[in-house]
Amino acid sequence: MRALDDIAEEYEFLEGDERYRLLIELGRDLEPMPDALKTDATLVRGCSAAVWVYPTGDAERLHFLADSNAAITKGIVALVVAAVQDRPADEVAKMDVAEALAPFDLKNQLSSNRTQGVPNMIALVQEHAARLAS
Repeated sequence: MRALDDIAEEYEFLEGDERYRLLIELGRDLEPMPDALKTDATLVRGCSAAVWVYPTGDAERLHFLADSNAAITKGIVALVVAAVQDRPADEVAKMDVAEALAPFDLKNQLSSNRTQGVPNMIALVQEHAARLAS
């Protein structure tokens, strides 16, 4: 998975449909999530599309498998995962993930339906990190 800073740098130079294409590409590049893990327990509430997040790894190196049934939403999921992937749990628990995603200006670039579940996804990731960190 590409570093969030690298993605932001590329995103900055793109406009409109090119940004959508980049998000779709990022979603395609997510590590595959087995269908068996796409359950009600891994479903992120509040998203307009179905989004699943499954934590793996440990306190020293968090790792998440994630997927969505909508291409652009899956790209947004990839951005959230890129912000926290393979970092220590204590770092992720304290991190301002929304601020890390600020360069993408998702609220102004996408419809509110596409971004409404982002805070819930961030909360889920950080709650898991906080559990492991303590």
